[in-house]
Amino acid sequence: MQTYAKVINVPDYPPREKHLTIFNTFDELVSGETMQIVNDHDLRPLLYQFMMERTEQFTWEYLEEGPEVWKVAISKK
Repeated sequence: MQTYAKVINVPDYPPREKHLTIFNTFDELVSGETMQIVNDHDLRPLLYQFMMERTEQFTWEYLEEGPEVWKVAISKK
């Protein structure tokens, strides 16, 4: 069973804090650690932002893909 360094339930955060919280949490991970993101819609825009801002620094795995809950595991390389 996978353990996560941090689990972020995105709907719990105000809109302006969501991506900042996710990226700050990712930046605090050490190599090999994984965080889980839980959201009420697809996280694909976040994936594209990671691809632009944290190129080659992460892996991304969908754990659940809706229709009501999306979960993603993001690991730091």
